[in-house]
Amino acid sequence: MPVPAPKQFRTLFISDVHLGSRAAKADFLIDFLRFHEAETIYLVGDIVDGWRLRRSWHWPQIHNDVVQKLLRQARKGTSITYIAGNHDEFLRMFQGTHFGGIVVADRAIHETADGRRFLVIHGDQFDTVVMNARWLAYLGDRAYELAIFANRAVTRARRALGLPYWSFSSWAKVKVKQAVNFIGAFQDVLADEARRSSVDGVICGHIHHAAIEKFGDIEYINTGDWVESCTAVVEHFDGTMEIVHWPHIQAEAPALTEPVAPVAIDYRSVKAA
Repeated sequence: MPVPAPKQFRTLFISDVHLGSRAAKADFLIDFLRFHEAETIYLVGDIVDGWRLRRSWHWPQIHNDVVQKLLRQARKGTSITYIAGNHDEFLRMFQGTHFGGIVVADRAIHETADGRRFLVIHGDQFDTVVMNARWLAYLGDRAYELAIFANRAVTRARRALGLPYWSFSSWAKVKVKQAVNFIGAFQDVLADEARRSSVDGVICGHIHHAAIEKFGDIEYINTGDWVESCTAVVEHFDGTMEIVHWPHIQAEAPALTEPVAPVAIDYRSVKAA
């Protein structure tokens, strides 16, 4: 059976891959990129997890393959901008530098096909814990890492029982009051930053919670992550923005031995009201 041609988009936004961590789903991102191509790609922070690499070195070949895949796309003419995040903040000292055709920035302004302007930023600059209590941010990062590993055990048990995928941490984000309040405050402050920047919306990452929502006159878009939810945001050629979900059934399976056909992808358009 021939491999289908990649689906083409105007722009692709990816964040929070966390290469260098054991939780990163690099193999699924490789497959995602195999079936999704764009004229422009924004890497919206935390692509490399410098925090975990400092604690212990973990860089398997599949993580290097993600880097090589992106470099090949840059060589083929794709415009790629790497927006630094808090886990790869070491890149902020290289703003404006090109690495193999990939330019590093702290923030960028993206104009859509229909003329809207978006601030593209990781978002950690507006996380008060990250900015004002670094030790607490590191502690929270370790707790999240433990939750991911615990979630894997739960997933294996549910799979053995024939039950569908369920994520405790994703559930907590929408059910636990403190998490809901944090996400809401984060969204509000990013919307305010977009207004200060005189743009129509903001595209960010950081909190691992994909969303497209309207906050008054501002469109808030979060790309999600490639640790758990495996989501990205795409811009179609008419300027429409859409969240693309890589199926959880793939994201929790053993390493792939064959490419996943794009028909297996669950496309869910989440448009602002």
